[in-house]
Amino acid sequence: MNSLEQLKKFTKVVADTGDFESIKQFKPLDSTTNPSLIYAAAQDIKYSHLVEQALSVAKSYSTLRNEQLEHALDVLAVNFGLEILKIVPGRVSTEVDARLSFDTVKTIEKAHKLIDLYAQAGIDKERILIKIAATREGIRAAEVLEKEGIHTNLTLLFSLVQAIACARAGVQLISPFVGRILDWYKKDRGVSHIDATEDPGVLSVAAIFNYYKKFGYKTEIMGASFRNKEEIIELAGCDLLTISPNLLAELENSSLEISPRLDGQMAQQMEIDEIPTDEISFRWLMNEDAMATEKLAEGIRKFSVDLVKLEQFIAEKM
Repeated sequence: MNSLEQLKKFTKVVADTGDFESIKQFKPLDSTTNPSLIYAAAQDIKYSHLVEQALSVAKSYSTLRNEQLEHALDVLAVNFGLEILKIVPGRVSTEVDARLSFDTVKTIEKAHKLIDLYAQAGIDKERILIKIAATREGIRAAEVLEKEGIHTNLTLLFSLVQAIACARAGVQLISPFVGRILDWYKKDRGVSHIDATEDPGVLSVAAIFNYYKKFGYKTEIMGASFRNKEEIIELAGCDLLTISPNLLAELENSSLEISPRLDGQMAQQMEIDEIPTDEISFRWLMNEDAMATEKLAEGIRKFSVDLVKLEQFIAEKM
């Protein structure tokens, strides 16, 4: 077995891409997208029909240009999701506008709209994860949505306190960003390389995994944003890992032996103190974690920039 086949024995593999051909090639169970991936894919002539369909629907939705544009973006995100669901047997994550990251009410409204668009296409909400930034406000929105039976994927997650708050809110799945954590620490330490066994991103996901298993939380953990295959190998045994096509290819072409590095039964025997997640504790612990605070803010800004690029791309075609 190649390394990818071995990994699939211990961990659910998710494709981190908007490219359908890559999804067909690597046969993941689930798939996840974001504005950056959709923007890149939407410019490919192969997917121009999805853009044109979104524009057509938006024109009949409203006579106001700003409402047409917003609706076109929502329909386009769902169009990509629908195509992905024809390929994967499981779920697709569809992202709420990052500019709503600090607005609980509007995040909930956007989630309802995306779920309605999927429902109109005949897709059950059990196959959809609404992707929301793991701000305090985003976590509160996710808690409401989960109680309504709408499942969520909390993204831009960089700290243990974010993860615990998500679990206590009943979130279906979290996406801790391994590679972005590594990026911050390499810059902070002034080094060009950190071994995967000491990688702060890997260690962060391991800490979340152990905490969840110790205290019996059911929220799924999906490691994301990998910089190299060694990070992935060190997290074998994690519930899910979302991996870009180039790293999936590296694993497929590798014969390295993979065994589980994370073990839920061992985690239950560990001595781990519970951490409070009330609002004051949450905000203080985030404030004390410079990496998590900076990367969360940066991640929201970057997703917003790519969303604006996608908006401009669609607006030019309207």
